[in-house]
Amino acid sequence: MRLDLVTVVVEEYDPAISFFVDVLGFELAEDSPALTTDGRAKRWVVVRPPGGGTGLLLARADGERQHLVVGDQVAGRVGFFLRVDDFNTAYRRMLDHGVEFVRPPRAEAYGTVAVFLDVAGNRWDLLGPAKAI
Repeated sequence: MRLDLVTVVVEEYDPAISFFVDVLGFELAEDSPALTTDGRAKRWVVVRPPGGGTGLLLARADGERQHLVVGDQVAGRVGFFLRVDDFNTAYRRMLDHGVEFVRPPRAEAYGTVAVFLDVAGNRWDLLGPAKAI
């Protein structure tokens, strides 16, 4: 058993794909035409970290209720955790691509951590090994 996908509700597909693939280094696993339950066109877009693992289903907001959760999927908490082997390289790359960090790096017992916002405004922890900075 494994957790295959987690949905991230976004405003539009292409900027979200660009953020996760070009900025964070995820792989575009799938981008296929699909239909909503009532027959309207949408896309099935999945990005995954290199080498596999749990993917993100990038779902374009559909309707007022879904638009309200864009960027606030977990009520302002950090809800996503990106673990990297080389914290400093990932952190610098993200800064170079204009990623907004809302909390600077700090050392914790579980590793180095900094909080950033994704393309939709959701909070993520960038996590590296302990004492990476």
